[in-house]
This record gives sequence, C-alpha cells and structure tokens, in this order.
Amino acid sequence: MNKKTLSDVDVAWLRGRTVVVRADLNVPFESGQISDDQRICASIPTLVALSDAGARIVLLSHLGRPKGRPDPEFSLAPVGRRLSELLERPVSFIPHADGRRAAGPVSNVPDGVIALLENTRFLEGETANDEALAESWAALGELYVNDAFGAAHRAHASTTGLARAMVARGGEAVAGLLMAKELRYLEEILRMPERPFIAIVGGAKISSKIGVISSLLPRVDRLLIGGAMANTFFRALGLDTGASLVEEDSIEIARQLIEEGGERLVLPIDCVVASEVTETSPVRIVDRKAVSGDDKILDIGPASRARFSDMIRRSRSIVWNGPMGVFEVDAFAQGTIEIALAVAEACDGGAMGVLGGGDSAAAAERAGVVDRLSHVSTGGGASLELLAGERLPGVDALTNQG
Repeated sequence: MNKKTLSDVDVAWLRGRTVVVRADLNVPFESGQISDDQRICASIPTLVALSDAGARIVLLSHLGRPKGRPDPEFSLAPVGRRLSELLERPVSFIPHADGRRAAGPVSNVPDGVIALLENTRFLEGETANDEALAESWAALGELYVNDAFGAAHRAHASTTGLARAMVARGGEAVAGLLMAKELRYLEEILRMPERPFIAIVGGAKISSKIGVISSLLPRVDRLLIGGAMANTFFRALGLDTGASLVEEDSIEIARQLIEEGGERLVLPIDCVVASEVTETSPVRIVDRKAVSGDDKILDIGPASRARFSDMIRRSRSIVWNGPMGVFEVDAFAQGTIEIALAVAEACDGGAMGVLGGGDSAAAAERAGVVDRLSHVSTGGGASLELLAGERLPGVDALTNQG
C-alpha cells in the first residue's frame, strides 16, 4: 500500500493535537441492545494509540440507514457507552453530527479524550459527499485518520470528502491501524499468494459477486462455489434445481465462467434439500443430478464438504467470502461450519486464511474459529470490491507515501 498510515505519524507531534477519526461503529442491535460489538472492538487499537499519545480525538461513524435525518433508533449514544466500557476510559458523546455545531463542545474536550459525534448519516450531505459538510469536520482537527475499512468503498463526506478537505487545509489523511491491517492482508494474498491458492465463494447471488469470481478465477488454483449461487451454475450445466433460488438472467454468465474456469472452477456434487427453510422440514441428501419437484437446495452435501475440505486443508493461501448454505438455520449450517473448520485447520498448519466480512465473518464466529484464522475482515462490501480488483474511494483519498 502506497498510502501513509498512523504508524508514519510522529507520536510526539500528536500531543495536544486534535485528530478526526472515521471508524466503522455500525453494529447490529437486537431489542435495543448491541448484539455484536466486534466492530467497536476492532476500532480500539487506533483510538488507544491516539489517546495514549495525548491527542484529542473527534470520532465519526454512521449507524444503520436513517435516510439523512435524525432518528433516535440510530443514535450512536449507546455505542459511545459501550466504547467507554471497552476502553475503560471516558468517551464524551456530542449529540450533533455537523462539525460546525460540534466545534464548541469539541473545544472543551481534554487531551487524550474521545469525543464521539452523532451519526453522520443523520445529515443528507454525508452520502452525497457534500464538500461543506466534509470541510466542517476537517476544520475540527489537524489530522484525519480513516479506520473505517467497512465504509472505504463509499465516496461519502466522512470518508473521501473529509480526507480531501483535510489535505486542502494543509493536513494529512492517513490509514488507521485497522485499515492498514485490512489492506495489508487482502493485498498481500492477491499479490503474492503461496500455492496452492484457493478461493471459496458462496452466498445467494452470482450477480453480486461476478467481479470477485472473474478477478479471482485467473489467479487461483481452485475456486470453490457454494451457497445458492451454485444453483445458477447447476442450471448452466442443464441440471434440474427444483424450487431452488436461481438467477435466471445470470445463467449465461455462469456458463461462461464454467467454460473459462475449466477444472479450476469446482462446484458441489451433492446437496442438502428440503421443501421449506425451517428446522423441522424433512431433509434429504441427494446427488446434484437428482434434485427435482419442490426440492430447495439449502446446503452443500457431505460428499461436497469432504471434497472441498480436502482441497482447503492442502492449500497454502485461502480467500473465503460467503456461506455454503442457509447457515442461520441449524439444519442447513453444516456445510458452512465444516468449511470454516477446514480453513482453520489449514491456518493451524501455516496457511494464510483471509475471510471477507459479513456472512463469512458470522459463519467463522459461529464455528468458533475466528482466533485460528489469519484475518477476518470487518468490511463485507469493501473486501468484495478489493478482491474484485476495484479501487476503494476511501483509500484513494488518503495521503500518498513519499
């Protein structure tokens, strides 16, 4: 990566400075409580480094989709309380998102303390990358740190606009410790993978991952396909998929990818099917050529799991994005869990295993293997776009090295 990072900033210079940090604190809630604080935890190393250096920190993040106006359901106040608990130090919550309204309260925050502003998406200008809004945030500090990898694929005011505004004011825009780590792992595995190099791509739709599959297929030794997207490939092979989810308008694309990939593109050979997606539905294991009627393909079968797992265990570099089935339902989770365990075993043996965010991260958590993997990304969309060879606006806007 040719961008400056927080590690390039002189620690002594930070004392007494105000640093504007964009983090990804977009955590899920259930019944009004934070149900998974992984993203908050991931932001802590950068915040601690800045706080310990004596910098005053202005922290920005979005939460949910409040559609450009204040909505109590999406307030960052509870996130600030949880962050304070995890840090074991105070976090000052400022109930304003606009930098101009927050300027006064920010000026009263002591050095080494974090001031969390309200949800950036309470303002219409955030997603529109409004220059005036970006400038209002840049005016609060002397350095911008982007640690929100999960939002790096969005050209928003708090990501690209703020970075450019800070540079225009004579400051710098650098990657935080989490952002730098994400880019290092994802770029390294694409640039210099140790062989055999395997990619695992799952999920529901080919259409959302055409870029990833097309980009990875020429690079890898094997590309394993699972999830509902495998159904579209089955149809491209002329197989019956029963009542399964199929992207009719992507069948021709699947056919082209099969021709292009040859033996490098590996599809499931058997399936777990049921008539309904419930825990109590009768489940059958069938060959991929024996699906019919009201069968819904909801997971890869045991023969496919064994075949995929053997290839994974013998690999030295692994990229995984997307589940093998409807892993939220126990009856159809075994394929995803066994793949997660196989990736962990490969990593135990010295392989590099990198997981995209989103469902892949949730699957690794459910399988209990997160700590055994080389890296689990916090950004589903951003990791997808990077793996597809696309540029990330939030990274492009950062200050270059040298």
